[in-house]
Amino acid sequence: MARRVSSDKTLVLVPYQKNDGFVGRKAILETLERRLVRPVTKARLSLFGLGGVGKTQVALQFAYWIQENCADISVFWVHVSSAERFRESYASIALACRIAGHDDPKADVLQLVKRWLEAGDRGWWLMVLDSADDAQLFDQTGGLRQYIPECAHGSVLITTRNKQAGLRLAQGKPPLEGVGCVVLCPFSLHRANAAGGDGPSDESQQALCSRLEHLPLVIIQAAAFMQENTVTAAEYLALLDRNDQTLVDLLSEDFDSVGGDSGTPRAVAETWIVSFEQIKQQDALAGDLLSLMSFFDRQAIALEFVVSYCDRHGYDRGIRLTKALGLLKAFSFVTAAKDDTLDMHRLVQLATRNWLTKRIWDWKTSEKLLFQAIELRQEVLGKEDLDTLESVSGLASTYSYQGRWQEAEELGVQVMNIRKRVLGLEHPKTLTSMGNLASTYEAQGLSKEAEVLGVQVMDIRKRVLGLEHPDTLFIMGNVAATYRAQGRWKEAEGLLLQVLDMGSKGLEPGHPDTLATIVNLALTYQAQGRWDEAEELNVQGMDMSSGTLGPEHPSTLTIMNNLALTWKRQGRSDEALSLMRRCVQLRQRILGPNHPRTRSSASTLERWEQASIDHSTADEESARSDEKQPG
Repeated sequence: MARRVSSDKTLVLVPYQKNDGFVGRKAILETLERRLVRPVTKARLSLFGLGGVGKTQVALQFAYWIQENCADISVFWVHVSSAERFRESYASIALACRIAGHDDPKADVLQLVKRWLEAGDRGWWLMVLDSADDAQLFDQTGGLRQYIPECAHGSVLITTRNKQAGLRLAQGKPPLEGVGCVVLCPFSLHRANAAGGDGPSDESQQALCSRLEHLPLVIIQAAAFMQENTVTAAEYLALLDRNDQTLVDLLSEDFDSVGGDSGTPRAVAETWIVSFEQIKQQDALAGDLLSLMSFFDRQAIALEFVVSYCDRHGYDRGIRLTKALGLLKAFSFVTAAKDDTLDMHRLVQLATRNWLTKRIWDWKTSEKLLFQAIELRQEVLGKEDLDTLESVSGLASTYSYQGRWQEAEELGVQVMNIRKRVLGLEHPKTLTSMGNLASTYEAQGLSKEAEVLGVQVMDIRKRVLGLEHPDTLFIMGNVAATYRAQGRWKEAEGLLLQVLDMGSKGLEPGHPDTLATIVNLALTYQAQGRWDEAEELNVQGMDMSSGTLGPEHPSTLTIMNNLALTWKRQGRSDEALSLMRRCVQLRQRILGPNHPRTRSSASTLERWEQASIDHSTADEESARSDEKQPG
């Protein structure tokens, strides 16, 4: 913790440098000055808002304002994201202030600091309790609340994502909400845009701010990405326009920022996941409802859905439900809308859904949630409602991930037919369902059926969206895979090279669509016995997929399997065996032992190991025979 002396009697102990890029927030800072600087009575105030709105930045700016303008006031910064961090901060204060007894290993450092600050001759001070999100740290028996000093010459400023925690720690005083505002946007994005090589574009910057929900931390993260990759605001917007997953990937990027605690996540999406874990721990129903709502449309979620869920699972729809929804509102994950409906923050919903399906929950859990969403939507909206179909489509995708192709096909046909009738053949959602069904056919070896649907979608997208549109390139890659399955190597190769060339103009190197094209092209080379070319692509794909999706992502494991096959055909048997063993182990854990891809890799490995044993036995017999030869 940095130690800065403001005068002979005061200290400013703040762990971060001043943020010279801070702008705006004048009204909030004036409120903090009015309420917390030399108060008439003991004063506490909390800054509340969604993770990323800038609470810590406001507190940091206020701390430095005090240092520059109030030489008689000390400032002490305390991390309260965990009991351990709280204790570490108090120990740093005790050491920096040379509090009597701090070097005694048996001393209660928390009590020492509290009593020292409360002493009548201590002088004015401000304590910042940063990241006080976990109410249980303070409310439980023996909690941290008892160690927060209270006296007329001291003030406490709390930053929290949890409105309930903020209210309790501020002793019932309403927290300052809505810390996040648009004033940070032009500054951050102007600098990033200039770094990208263009002059400032107010229109692009404002459009990007709007797309990022005006959340300062998200905007700062975007600015960091733009500066590192020499990307303009307009180009960054184009990346976000491709699909929701691109936005989630960008939100998950780690980055450095002023005021970032080394003990907490820095990626925006990760900060929200911490809050989600706290919600699950505090209230199981609240966690279940948040998970369920992440699979709905984010706006106007009918309260009837939530009530029906409680009824189905034996929860009390009175106080129990009120408290669960209250906790979600306290963390700003959902808000009350008109006509007994709820809204969910768009970026939070995307991050939560992505985390549920890819990081910690297996496919069975996703399947259960989607079943529940379908039942509720069918009950309230009807079987052919478009929102109901979204959930049915999601369930079909979950079946596909598990290799349950016939179940996926049945639901896929249902969704496609209804969308054709209701939305028309050329509607994007209709085309998506047709493309998904084509992939399901392909996975079952029904290449003719897959070709009919895939070519139809490809032709429409070429005509409506253009050849270079990501959706067009995606279906072109799928059609190429169908051609490959039919043994039409040259047609498949030509189409894939075209996709790779077009994609390089718009998609970043590690984009999932780019990876899929590389995998398909490598397989096309393998089928023709062009092993060196296949190896080069598989190695490239492994590196890209591991870096972008993670070393244990199902797509990474697919490339791992293919690279092992390539090495085997190149005569690199030991390397191939080692890589295939690793692939089988990961697929068994990630996909499950009964997934078709797991069974395929395991069967290949079994054949290779048996052949290795047979070959070793033959070599031993040959060696023994040689020993019997004369001479």
